[in-house]
Amino acid sequence: MSFEVWAPSARSVDLVIGESRHPLARDPRRDGWWRPDASVTQLETHGPVDYGYEIDGEGPFPDPRSRRQPAGVHELSQTFDPTSFAWSDGAWTGRPLAGSVLYELHIGTFTPEGTLDAAIGRLDHLRELGVDFVEVLPVNAFNGTHNWGYDGVLWYAVHEPYGGPEAYQRFVDACHAAGIGVIQDVVYNHLGPSGNYLPKFGPYLRDDKANTWGSALNLDGPESDEVRRYILDNALMWLNDYHADGLRLDAVHALVDTRATPILEELAAEVSRLSAHLRRPLTLIAESDLNDPKLITSREAHGDGLDAQWSDDFHHALHVALTGETTGYYEDFAGLGTLAKVLRRGYFHDGTMSTFRGRHHGRSIDTLTMPTSRLVVFSQDHDQVGNRAAGDRLSSGLDDGGLAIAAALTLLGPFTPMLFMGEEWAASTPWQFFTSHPEPELAEATASGRKAEFARMGWDESQVPDPQDPETFLRSKLDWNEVESGRHARLLAFYRELIRLRRERADLTDPSFATVGVDVDENDGWLVLRRASTALAINFGADPVTVPGVDDTAVVSSFGEHSSTEGGIRLGGHSLVVVGTGAAERGDTDAAGRGDATAAAGSAHTNADTNRERNATEESMGQAGNGTGSEVRG
Repeated sequence: MSFEVWAPSARSVDLVIGESRHPLARDPRRDGWWRPDASVTQLETHGPVDYGYEIDGEGPFPDPRSRRQPAGVHELSQTFDPTSFAWSDGAWTGRPLAGSVLYELHIGTFTPEGTLDAAIGRLDHLRELGVDFVEVLPVNAFNGTHNWGYDGVLWYAVHEPYGGPEAYQRFVDACHAAGIGVIQDVVYNHLGPSGNYLPKFGPYLRDDKANTWGSALNLDGPESDEVRRYILDNALMWLNDYHADGLRLDAVHALVDTRATPILEELAAEVSRLSAHLRRPLTLIAESDLNDPKLITSREAHGDGLDAQWSDDFHHALHVALTGETTGYYEDFAGLGTLAKVLRRGYFHDGTMSTFRGRHHGRSIDTLTMPTSRLVVFSQDHDQVGNRAAGDRLSSGLDDGGLAIAAALTLLGPFTPMLFMGEEWAASTPWQFFTSHPEPELAEATASGRKAEFARMGWDESQVPDPQDPETFLRSKLDWNEVESGRHARLLAFYRELIRLRRERADLTDPSFATVGVDVDENDGWLVLRRASTALAINFGADPVTVPGVDDTAVVSSFGEHSSTEGGIRLGGHSLVVVGTGAAERGDTDAAGRGDATAAAGSAHTNADTNRERNATEESMGQAGNGTGSEVRG
């Protein structure tokens, strides 16, 4: 290890190793960098070295690029050689995002042990389910023992209670052996409130610019070149040294960056180069609430060049359709026409008025050129469950039929589906917001802040558990003993069946908006999603309804009651059927692309010309709760 460090404003920098101090000298080749003499760089040959830096007599502080913090984020760093691991994934060639199924998990609550090695023991479950990628919540080092991971302060280190960096390598290696890719969640928009010593070294933050969590990263001010390099090198580390297959970029809308080439575009370019070198796909997925398709437009078409983004609009529209909740940011998403618009257009807020924000929001997607696979959708995720007052999952309030509907629309819809750990078996455990801040004042501020947030959503703050209570964390751990019993086993079998159908029927992974058709009846509460040779008919209501134009003799999957009736199908309350022809099962993508389906799938509304006409109609309607361009009855 070189023990070099960036500290542009420091007058003196000393490397601390044990009881010894080693003065560093300014590097004449790199502005702001300090380096030791050759004798110091040989110390690591005797094994791992604990070290830190004194800046102008203060410290020692951990290395901003520390790979390991065995005693926590306030203590000395420890050297780690990522090249010493014996990888066994040489035959792994990666996976494309399009057509894949993602699975979001949190290491600390995925298993009772809460470690990376324990998570390896559950990979068979994910493989049998049909998962293509795990999307792992942040594992960077934070203060305390347990946390969601978004309070990280040392982005290069793997949280020690999870097992540290070598355990992370074992986890990725095991995932690849199981045929599963790894997407690592990373946070580049803020630093946690405890253990952040980066400002001691240099201008990593800007006091004159802020976001939701405090001072913004210095992406565009003086000395920002090295701060950007710090972020870019971290991203490449996960993909190169740890063999991750992609990154999920947290809340990119909170990045304050006014430079001509945004850091997201810069990151996309560097990851593309690394992908070419490694000869495997590397994926970048953004979390963004901007509803701006520029984010996922290719760099060749003057976009940022990211591969995908999370779609909160899909979640909100589906959640309201299932639960009837319309408080807070759910206010604009009432009506099945809203869900239909999202299925056919990608965004609901595409320039429409957002009541929650008090302004117009978003920009429309060009559905003729944008692949549907660039939107990652979910019925539940860590935010939408954990940021509820009680951290309650859909399984706590919906019957099995409602959960099956959520699964079917997520997995058989036109977008890239993501599951949240445990949803596949209707986990009974909540997933709550938990922290382990050692500082009492920070713990109190966190608890008070949570209650204030929920007031805007209209939730009862008395239901909010104390984030610092260890029981809040323990309650959030999955209970693997319930998987094979009762409703849990029934839902798990249905999830497996849906993912199998997604594999077998090519039209279910067709990324063209032109092959998506939606019919809804607001009064009767039914929706039909058409995907060339396949159709999904759903009854959101509790009472039986007749859905016209759906052939009961062509059912390939179902949940709940259904029967044939004149001119259509009779669906019981909270029931669904999947109907289709054999073309997609044979992988006849030409037939699927032409939309040459029979009346069983009712694909009359899926051709590109009709799609253009509907898009024009929707654009002319502006803000329209039912303005989906699909057939909306009621």
